[in-house]
Amino acid sequence: MTLSLIPLQGFPLIHPGDKLPEIIAAALENNGLALLNGDILVLAQKIVSKSEGRLVNLSSVKLSEEALHYAAITDKNPRLIELILSESQEVLRAQKGIIIVQHKLGFISANAGIDHSNVDGPWGDPDDWVLLLPENPDASARAIRQALEDRFEVKIGVLIIDSHGRAWRNGTVGVTIGLSGLPALVDLRGESDLFNYRLRVTQVAAADELAAGASLMMGQAHEGTPVVLVRGFPYPLRESHLDELIRPKERDLFR
Repeated sequence: MTLSLIPLQGFPLIHPGDKLPEIIAAALENNGLALLNGDILVLAQKIVSKSEGRLVNLSSVKLSEEALHYAAITDKNPRLIELILSESQEVLRAQKGIIIVQHKLGFISANAGIDHSNVDGPWGDPDDWVLLLPENPDASARAIRQALEDRFEVKIGVLIIDSHGRAWRNGTVGVTIGLSGLPALVDLRGESDLFNYRLRVTQVAAADELAAGASLMMGQAHEGTPVVLVRGFPYPLRESHLDELIRPKERDLFR
């Protein structure tokens, strides 16, 4: 088995309203590549958010008492806190320098995934612009996938990823926030191992494993490679959604 992760070089900067399927198709051609059945395209969240106009200028944000309360605890910009609260279901932890929330999409993250790196806006102070996550990443992945499948007449998967920290380990890692056409979770219960022991609990977060590998190829700073073509994914493609990866609150042993 060979798994190939191929970053698309020369990918342009993305602006609100840009058509990602058309830009991805052009990037594939410029890199001498064509989509094949079973391929997967992994997209950095940032280009999806930018194309969908999820840019917000902090100077336009109106403050609430709750935002002022958490800003005092965290020592963060209260307008940023207001955006974080608007994108969240629940605040789980808040202390100086950090706020951990349950995002509206279901997962736990710092700052509700709101990002400032490599973000610029059309007016005002560049430092005032931040980028929210896509409103519905599963739907975004599905639309991009359908457009590319129609164009190339193939069956593929599309994965949208972001970099998240982890509660018990240092450093960020790429994780899935939206997908279409590939399994989020692969259930191996009932399969046998090398010694014929029947697996009872093993479920593989295949989409997150792929997200981590693709994130390594994308880089985190100035690399400018937000799309990775994956060839040789070891599991059958199928329709899926982010909820497969989100552990329900009643089964969360650590919250």
